[in-house]
Amino acid sequence: MTAAHGARDDFPQLLRSDPPSALHMLRVQALAGDGPSQLALGQMYLEGIGCERNGAEARYWFQHAAHHGEAMAMNMLGRCLENGWGGAVDVELAAVWYREAAEHGSDWGMYNYAHVLAQGRGVKADRAAAFQWFSRAAERGHGRAMHFLGQYYEFGWETEADPERARELYRLSAEKGDYRGQCSWASVLTEQGRIDEACILLRRVMAAAPTYFVDALREDLRRSRHPQLRALAGTDAS
Repeated sequence: MTAAHGARDDFPQLLRSDPPSALHMLRVQALAGDGPSQLALGQMYLEGIGCERNGAEARYWFQHAAHHGEAMAMNMLGRCLENGWGGAVDVELAAVWYREAAEHGSDWGMYNYAHVLAQGRGVKADRAAAFQWFSRAAERGHGRAMHFLGQYYEFGWETEADPERARELYRLSAEKGDYRGQCSWASVLTEQGRIDEACILLRRVMAAAPTYFVDALREDLRRSRHPQLRALAGTDAS
């Protein structure tokens, strides 16, 4: 067992008890060229674990880890480039790194590359290719990809419409905890007359989803023909 491997075995306990020391441990290993440590160090800087948030340091270490072949680092470098974390926005280069992450087997890379292909963001729009990458991510259990793939089957985008397959994907996405999937599965439950179950899911969505999504959901619920759903529109997440 190498020293780096032995240190990583101790890392979870150190991270819980002393995050700054965990950061220092990772930095030593990252400076020695250890790709997984570079990835983990970038994530700690991005989230401010054991240190102040530092997007520039996060981007720097994600880039080093990506060049060492770490698929998740490739995806995270794409995220930095797309969102301007730690430097300038570069959507074209973000798409390049998402593709690299996807081709190296990262389910998040597959999802993000599919998303930019679907939107034409940083790359020429290609909904057929997006469908293929959403499919590959979903096959690997990616809950958010399952939801978007469900829309392809629901609306017949780049494939034959298959409502049953769409419903199954929405259910699986909801079970993975994705708030979009939970919302879509709640719509299916509502159509089936399972209003109480739909309400339970929608309360979870309101507690977890971004404000913009919850606001739009409330507007939809206010127009529902079901009193229980209309009542949800006027409640908070509690």
